[in-house]
Amino acid sequence: MTTTALTTANFDETMQSSEIVLIDFWASWCGPCRNFAPIFEAASEKHPDVTFAKVDTDAEQELAAAANISSIPTIMAIRQGIPVFAQPGALPAEALEDIIGQVRALDMEDVRRQMEAATKEAQVTQGSADPTSVPGGTQGTPGVDHPDANGAIV
Repeated sequence: MTTTALTTANFDETMQSSEIVLIDFWASWCGPCRNFAPIFEAASEKHPDVTFAKVDTDAEQELAAAANISSIPTIMAIRQGIPVFAQPGALPAEALEDIIGQVRALDMEDVRRQMEAATKEAQVTQGSADPTSVPGGTQGTPGVDHPDANGAIV
């Protein structure tokens, strides 16, 4: 299987039609990107069930920005529409094979549970950033309508 040029125009369709998408963020002027290209292409031939996509970061700046790409090459793995791996730098073939194996082995139900737990934790943390905040979003000042540090209402 050959690699696919991933663009804003075909991004959604590619994500929806593929179980696993491996993305190489690259640019034509990037030496390490050019060195990694044949490794990525060879892996695409070995794994026809995986979609191998390339994002030209110069032509697709919106996609690169949405993925928070700050260094190229960057490899990103998406499984069932969920980003599960991202790493900057050109990888040797063995490391790329290892990543593909790990992405295949993921228990996606467990990944979803972990994401849900992290989201809930973030919501709780954001809601309690102010030490005087209480459930429901109301705030008070200790000593006025809330207990002080010793639990006494002043």
